[in-house]
Amino acid sequence: METRAARIWLGAWTLLVVLFLWIPLLLILVYAFNKSNVQSWPIKGVTTHWFSVAWHAEEVRSAVWLSVRAALLATGIALVLGSMAAFAIARFSFFGRETVSFLFILPIALPGIVTGMALNSFFVFNHINLSLWTIVTGHATFCLVLVYNNVLARLRRSSPSLIEASQDLGADGWQTFRFVIWPVLSTALVAGGLLAFALSFDEVVVTYFTAGAQNTLPLLIFGYIRLGQQLPVVNAIAFAMIVLTVIPVALAQRLMRDTGVLRRGGTAAMIAR
Repeated sequence: METRAARIWLGAWTLLVVLFLWIPLLLILVYAFNKSNVQSWPIKGVTTHWFSVAWHAEEVRSAVWLSVRAALLATGIALVLGSMAAFAIARFSFFGRETVSFLFILPIALPGIVTGMALNSFFVFNHINLSLWTIVTGHATFCLVLVYNNVLARLRRSSPSLIEASQDLGADGWQTFRFVIWPVLSTALVAGGLLAFALSFDEVVVTYFTAGAQNTLPLLIFGYIRLGQQLPVVNAIAFAMIVLTVIPVALAQRLMRDTGVLRRGGTAAMIAR
């Protein structure tokens, strides 16, 4: 049984870890409202001017739109291919199944620079011009893993007998999917999709090798920082990116805490009774 001193000690360490993770982010949030164009502490005043500058900059809007399109397309591809792969691995036994599962997970474990260089070499070798679709292909390689892991974990926690019972009760394939499979997998798919979108939207290394002359928002920020230009605008953009990233990650975490089974009527309700 934990003593009071142990609880205090663990609580203090937890607080230190949280501060270690969030103090740099909070500092960026404060600098985003800095009235001066020089990053100094304490800040000279509070203003929202840099948000307006960032919003009205054409290159920033273009970079945001490119990042959003790439993230949406990569997430869509990951949802389709990742869920199909998870179904195959979870529901069928075949030679080399564990090897296939390992190959699906491997891309997210590899350093991003290795994946980026490999994809760039592939595109150059096949004379494929770098474009939105090369960015999407690069992002899909690791977004797919997030969806695959979420769906596979949910399928392994659910009983195959639910599908068999649905079919025994006279449900066709569409009814089984709608009332049994979808309520079980919906939150896993949404959580995986949200995490995939957030990861794709923030990706730098793989994008650097697959974007060519295009600039996604992270690449634009990287270029500004490297050249030491428009740092107040960078802080404002970083503030917006933190907010946009926190929302899907928080939603995904909330969904993954749940059982994943939606309370709906139909075949699932009949099976439950």
